[in-house]
Amino acid sequence: MMGEMKFFLGLQVNQFSNRIFINQSKYILNILKRFRMKNYDTVFTPMVEQAKLILDLVGKPVDHTDYQSMIGSLMYVTLSRPDIMFATCMCARYQANTNEHHVSAIKRIFRYFKGSINLGLWYPKDSDFDLTADSDADHEKKEQHMKRKNST
Repeated sequence: MMGEMKFFLGLQVNQFSNRIFINQSKYILNILKRFRMKNYDTVFTPMVEQAKLILDLVGKPVDHTDYQSMIGSLMYVTLSRPDIMFATCMCARYQANTNEHHVSAIKRIFRYFKGSINLGLWYPKDSDFDLTADSDADHEKKEQHMKRKNST
């Protein structure tokens, strides 16, 4: 007979009598170590207020591979941390033309984890709970910070 699930695909699962808590604190600790962010100071928001990342072809370019690895790790964390989704998606837009400003924005998200590592999702157990979510795909509203091209 199998026991109660505690860990599944990087998600920690804690089951209580009336609810389930899912988080990724172990995974977050691993990525903080992997990207050498364990000793940085904590910040209390994943992004600077009114932050505007832009396509900057003049700034000092950085290694795309590391940046893309950071983005991939953050995207996986969004499974249990919707609080970082907006900041992560803003940073993900610049994977092809990455510079120091974009890396700083990613590192801020990692620094945010240090003070919020135990956050996660609570789900009621044995109830008629229906999970619904809404998303606004156009986060930039009427402002345009990137040149976008459509092709058919």
